[in-house]
Amino acid sequence: MVRPVQPRRLRRQVGSAGGSASSELEAFTYFLRRECQLSDNTVAAYRRDLRRFLRWAKSQKGSPTSMDVRQLADYVAWLHSRSLAPASIARHVASLRMYYRFLQLDGRVQDNPAELLGSQTLWKKIPEVIAPRLIDRFLRAPRPRDPFPLRDRALLELLYATGCRASEVSHLEVRNVHLKERYCLCEGKGSKQRILPLGAAARQAIAEYLNRERGSLAAKAGSPPPWLLLSKSGRRLRREAIWEIVRKYARRAGLPKRVSPHTLRHSFATHMLAGGADLREVQELLGHASIATTQIYTHVDTSRLQRVHRSCHPRA
Repeated sequence: MVRPVQPRRLRRQVGSAGGSASSELEAFTYFLRRECQLSDNTVAAYRRDLRRFLRWAKSQKGSPTSMDVRQLADYVAWLHSRSLAPASIARHVASLRMYYRFLQLDGRVQDNPAELLGSQTLWKKIPEVIAPRLIDRFLRAPRPRDPFPLRDRALLELLYATGCRASEVSHLEVRNVHLKERYCLCEGKGSKQRILPLGAAARQAIAEYLNRERGSLAAKAGSPPPWLLLSKSGRRLRREAIWEIVRKYARRAGLPKRVSPHTLRHSFATHMLAGGADLREVQELLGHASIATTQIYTHVDTSRLQRVHRSCHPRA
């Protein structure tokens, strides 16, 4: 929920936002981060969305502060024409609502026309997963000739073993990885922490990386870095780099082009359910606030449904 903000306060802290597109972006970014306290990833997404909207408004020779709901609907129709996914369009609409709320608080518009935009109906898209027989090939893809094979192997094993998001793995610190106790402490959305078990393969891969490779990477940093996974310069391995690493080894293993860190998260959840895990347990491991989000994986795992049917139906 957005806390009430006095217009003068915003203007005093970030300057007048009525100037260039860059100053508008900076003012909106400040509002999202400091006043709404949104996560870095959400702020970055809304900032990209606003940049796109401001470019479109300029091409229409219109000012965002004078646009009505009909013109905003034209913008949404233009987004549809760009073949954006339903989820992306829904996020653009949400960013528009937040932007016009910002303009209201800044005293530049009286009403929020974006509130009148219809909610984007999202089709439930069945997530793509990697078959168990292909997971082993993928996890073995890093080779000694790669720049940092032990780090990359630890990364892949960690993603599949825990179902963590790329941003969560990126911020994972060494002090929160407990190999002897067989778990790690992960901080997810909303700074909520959860304990995640680590299997034998993941523990071995992480231990080899810590013992044989991380030290040389950490030595390149100015001070001892706290993060588990480091870049070649000793800094935190960013989520964008994690995406690139996953795609690199997916190509090498002959997997589909759309494989991403989130594909490993989907695979983790689906394979857990296939192995007999309870839906509530998978919800807790993934850090989902609602079990409705986790239920989509029951549609993926047909083998589990068949097994339940055979064991429970009297005429199976």
